[in-house]
Amino acid sequence: MPVSFLTDEQRASFGRFVGEPSADDLARCFHLDDVDQFLLQRRRGEALRLGFAIQLGTVRFLGTFLDDCLDVPEIVVKMLARQLAITEIGSLPTYAASRQRAEHAREIQEYFGYRDFTAPEVGLRFSRWLYALCWTGTERPGALFERATAWLLEHKVLLPGVTVLERFVAKLRQRVEVRLWRLLCHGVTATQRARLESLLAVPATGGRSSLLDQLRSGPTVVSGPSLVRSLLRLERVRDFDVKLPPAAGIPSSRLASLARYANSAKASAVARLPPLRRLATLVAFVHTLEATAQDDAFEVLEQLLQELFSDARKADQKSRLRSLKDLDASATVLAEACSFVLDEQLPSRSLRSTVFNHVDPDELALAMAEVLSLVRPADDVFYRELLTRYKRVRRYLPMVLKHLRLSASTGGREVMRAVAYLQAKEASARSPLLPPLSVVTPAWQKHVLPDG
Repeated sequence: MPVSFLTDEQRASFGRFVGEPSADDLARCFHLDDVDQFLLQRRRGEALRLGFAIQLGTVRFLGTFLDDCLDVPEIVVKMLARQLAITEIGSLPTYAASRQRAEHAREIQEYFGYRDFTAPEVGLRFSRWLYALCWTGTERPGALFERATAWLLEHKVLLPGVTVLERFVAKLRQRVEVRLWRLLCHGVTATQRARLESLLAVPATGGRSSLLDQLRSGPTVVSGPSLVRSLLRLERVRDFDVKLPPAAGIPSSRLASLARYANSAKASAVARLPPLRRLATLVAFVHTLEATAQDDAFEVLEQLLQELFSDARKADQKSRLRSLKDLDASATVLAEACSFVLDEQLPSRSLRSTVFNHVDPDELALAMAEVLSLVRPADDVFYRELLTRYKRVRRYLPMVLKHLRLSASTGGREVMRAVAYLQAKEASARSPLLPPLSVVTPAWQKHVLPDG
């Protein structure tokens, strides 16, 4: 099957002038320095000197010698002629048909170190560079072709035919792809392969969507049931138990590229892939999906907790506002009683009788009890409101502790100890682990340790 991935524009511009070179390109490739002038002065006729200069500038700019060395923009000819002090350029067609043109091309190639594409040392270096580029990146063939052309130009390698380079890029890229697929499929057992292939099938009693469609569909709402479904999805992905070879060194970008195709393409399109590529695509999909599924579950959990704490804080504020009226009434009674206590003209021995004459003792006792029940310390937290919502958390907390795998830097070590403690307590109420109290702020300690 013929290889053809270049556009018509790329084919037309390969090794040819497309429009006029920019001012920078003219200065870089068509300026004649002292070495160039020395070589040119050895030519006897003006046509030979100008033709030699045109070929020299052309190979610098395009990386190849043109079949028709005069197929260059007029601005190039005028610039070179001006540097050589040549006013008559009408004899150039004679030069183009002469044998000196080929001799000049060979002399330029030898003197300035231009090498053929077929040279062994060129093929090795170019293959290694292009192989590394294909292995570590996910560029399309057309972009690889452009970068390959730039590499050949930079390393003074004469460009081959456009079809030759196109086939070379396609063949090497295919080698990289096949190696990647084989590494991904290495170690996959027959049982795992059958389970992966089953992702593309539509269950008999599961509706019209395949298992692949079901797994790649993440949560769409924030709720407790949605979090449970996200955790079950994570558990199903981990059940595939797909592990990559530890020494494979597969770039994450290549895994992401394969997984992205499985995430976006229809299950029927994935099923039509060649067997090796299909299995590798499913392995990459499941491998990357574990992280995605856990991130989705974390996102739902984070929003749930934010909503839970926000609701508890708002409910606490509303409860506080509702109690202000009763607090004000009780505080007024206490203030009236205190006004007599602070009256310095009132004798101490008649203080109690005076207070009780103006404020009923029962009313004063009720006011004090009301104030003590309503007043809150400066570091008060909304513990009671959270406690009333604990049942909602309890519905998904065991699954969260079981399925979500956490890690942290040095700064989060104590938090990880707290999570490990909760996981151990969930597994067994008689866990020997002690709670890490360093993560509990002072305002919450009286609620976490009511007997402390």
